[in-house]
Amino acid sequence: MPADLKTLKQDLTRRMDGAIETLKKDFTGLRTGRASPALLEPIRVEAYGNNQPLNQVANVSVGGPGLLSVQVWDKSITKAVEVAIRDSGLGLNPQTEGQVIRVPLPPLTQERRNDLIKTAGKYAEATKVAIRGVRRDGMEQIKAQEKDKKAPLGQDEVKNWSDEVQKLTDHYIKLVDTTLSDKEKDIRQV
Repeated sequence: MPADLKTLKQDLTRRMDGAIETLKKDFTGLRTGRASPALLEPIRVEAYGNNQPLNQVANVSVGGPGLLSVQVWDKSITKAVEVAIRDSGLGLNPQTEGQVIRVPLPPLTQERRNDLIKTAGKYAEATKVAIRGVRRDGMEQIKAQEKDKKAPLGQDEVKNWSDEVQKLTDHYIKLVDTTLSDKEKDIRQV
């Protein structure tokens, strides 16, 4: 395997690993019956003219078995944090008390479980799109190398490199499907 292909594969692998890590992080935010600060990690708040992660404007802690407590650092953005939690698609109804927002976690109904599974599917599909984007970038690099005047690739090399990139992509797509399947089981069992 040429050193350039090895470098290309390492770069694509690193980027695809990043997509999988993001998916896993997003999945930790999908509630499975236990109060966890990770539930609110994907939430972004419109504050100070920017769209910021919740953990950069507030502290999230467990306030009891079915309750999360969000301590907002700046009182002026408390309403924005409350709206971001309510509009997050997680089915939460926050209650504000000064700079503290209490987020009671409703019991999981079958309908809510189905909604969580749909959300997990959306996260997985977004990850697959990201992985395919990495593959596209890899294929573009191969085409650029093919046209390179100094060290052009032959047709056989282009095919081999393209096949390697596709195998890598297929591996990561399967990993997304497995991760999604595990999360769906987790949601159904609670």
